[in-house]
Amino acid sequence: MSYKYMLFEVSEKVALVTFNRPDALNALSPELMEEFADILDKIAADESIAVVVLTGAGKAFVSGADIEAMSRFKPLEIRAYVARGHEIMFKLEGLAQPVIAAVGGFCLGGGNEIAMACDFIYASERARFGQPEIKLGIIPGFGGTQRLTRLVGKSWAKELCLTGEFLKADAAREIGLVNKVFPPDDLMAKTMETAKTIAAMGRLSVRAVKQLVDRGAQIDLRAACALEVEGFTNVFLSSDAAEGLGAFLEKRPPNFKGTYKS
Repeated sequence: MSYKYMLFEVSEKVALVTFNRPDALNALSPELMEEFADILDKIAADESIAVVVLTGAGKAFVSGADIEAMSRFKPLEIRAYVARGHEIMFKLEGLAQPVIAAVGGFCLGGGNEIAMACDFIYASERARFGQPEIKLGIIPGFGGTQRLTRLVGKSWAKELCLTGEFLKADAAREIGLVNKVFPPDDLMAKTMETAKTIAAMGRLSVRAVKQLVDRGAQIDLRAACALEVEGFTNVFLSSDAAEGLGAFLEKRPPNFKGTYKS
């Protein structure tokens, strides 16, 4: 599949995915969403990809939904569009590979919902975050009321969704929405530095951490810790664990292969 609104490249085990509709501030048209879904399927099927970075071309990460396209939808069409959006958010969230959102500009509505479905967010000082749907007489539709609540708590989620207020990057970091904030010219370099650091780790342990954190957050602590016992045991049986422990004892860098012992 060729892409009109997306860019997709892989280098040094890191996939860089760019929303590339800058003339519309990367608004989420149905066509763009399907291209994004296709890329996610390709990433899920490619074992050579260790980490994914999402970003946007131009002044926005993603400015939100394509309002012009939405305004033409009939009731059943809008329901199908929103349901499809949720499918794609779960597809993104469910990738085995860690996903970092590199937000350089506007990250609003559906853009904020995409960023929240990533594993964490790095932002430029110019970035702006928000769920402004209330100003249009609608509400977040791609998981905004739910993932925002889980990330920053009920009070902040209610305030942001009820006022449509935009947050500057530093404020988004203060409430736990964003991990780190960088000068605009440093954002991609710093994001790729972290991506490559993670990509150099053992694939099995990286994926186990992501899965355990995500699954454990949905259940009680005792059950979650039981999952960690099983996860630790499984990873310990891998060749990566033998390599990592051996490299430490031998005082050399590890060479992880991402496989289990034969």
